[in-house]
Amino acid sequence: MSRINKNVILALLTLTSSAFLLFQLYYYKHYISAKNGAGVSKSKGNRIGFDSTQWRAVKKFVMLTSSQNVPVFLIDPLILELINKDFEQVKNISHGSTSECKFFCVPRDFTAFALRYHLWKNEEGWFRTAENMGFQCLKFESKDPRLDGIDSLSGTEIPLHYICRLANHAIHLVVFHERSGNYLWHGHLRLKGRVDRKFVPFRKLQFGRYPGAFDRPELQQITVDGLEVLIPKDPVHFLEEIPHSRFIECRYKEARAFFQQYLDDNTVEAMAFRKSAKELLQLAARTLKKLGVRFWLSSGTCLGWYRQCNIIPYSKDVDLGIFIQDYKSDIISAFQDVGLPLKHKFGKVEDSLELSFQGKDDVKLDIFFFYEETDHMWNGGTQAKTGKKFKYLFPKFTLCWTEFVDMKIHVPCETIDYIEANYGKTWKIPVKTWDWKRSPPNVRPNGVWPISEWDEVIQLY
Repeated sequence: MSRINKNVILALLTLTSSAFLLFQLYYYKHYISAKNGAGVSKSKGNRIGFDSTQWRAVKKFVMLTSSQNVPVFLIDPLILELINKDFEQVKNISHGSTSECKFFCVPRDFTAFALRYHLWKNEEGWFRTAENMGFQCLKFESKDPRLDGIDSLSGTEIPLHYICRLANHAIHLVVFHERSGNYLWHGHLRLKGRVDRKFVPFRKLQFGRYPGAFDRPELQQITVDGLEVLIPKDPVHFLEEIPHSRFIECRYKEARAFFQQYLDDNTVEAMAFRKSAKELLQLAARTLKKLGVRFWLSSGTCLGWYRQCNIIPYSKDVDLGIFIQDYKSDIISAFQDVGLPLKHKFGKVEDSLELSFQGKDDVKLDIFFFYEETDHMWNGGTQAKTGKKFKYLFPKFTLCWTEFVDMKIHVPCETIDYIEANYGKTWKIPVKTWDWKRSPPNVRPNGVWPISEWDEVIQLY
């Protein structure tokens, strides 16, 4: 009897020890390792973090796009910033050599990728395969805005965004479309009535709140957390573009209505001017881009873009705006080097600076420099004969991208306020006679230049 009791006690002790050991293993796996950010991958041994929801969703998405030959590239701002901080080391990591999940395992709701639509050969097949792999996907389409001015094509829809959810993580696939001017455009992600607003936290999306425009990036393949992905070769430039990417479309329908009311000037002289003005604008844009100077369409050139999606044929010049803080001392020499001699210079850098360059065929390039005050902005004008100064007041504005004469170019985001400041509420009506000293509703007197400073302030060539 005593011997039996000893065996029972020994068995109980063995069971207790085993249970305690199992409890220790369970506690370490689910609490200690989780606290330290470590997870044990089922397929990768002790590699850290590779069982996270985010990494598994991204891995499946990369496998999906690779199997379908869909050349997506990573545009997620958070991950690109992390990669950029250690870019040289990341570039040198070979496939399969990663022992720690540093990028795709960061907790978040979305991971953003992009796709050039013209390279997508089997959209429907990709969509079906995604669902077969466990993704729940939403497709967002809208009318192609470039076709708004063409009755027979104005209803044509194009894909703009995909949201594919796996478990509690989502992949945001931004569809980029090629545009004239060698840049990429993506559309606005609009939620229609039938869309489940609880599908994902849409408000946290970093792309799609408004249309966007980006330079076409050169891509390179790297290994990130054991996955081969494409990223922009210059991630810093791409990241800098994101907060300033907002795009405003030309108002094609309104332009067509304008020309139905006011016949377009298609004379030989008008066509020749538009051609010369377009070439001058493109040359000016290349020159300022090389200098790293921001600029935008201003005055009559901005009005032509907004009202009729074209250059106003009777304007006889091209008008650009530049913030005075972006002024560079070599602007004049840079334009002269490309064959645009200085025609006149009015004002000083600290007050009312204005430059005018002579293009071919007697087409002029006018550059107005804008100054910022507490509650408004302004640019100056000077009358050469009298030295009188004028100030043109504008409400404060920011810059957006648009497409004009086959170029990606800036315009004021608050376009209607900008145009009404310069041309009043009747800006839709063409006015061929314009007095720059009296016609603009925003013009104000601004004193007179001292005679002793005329030679410095007013330079005519």
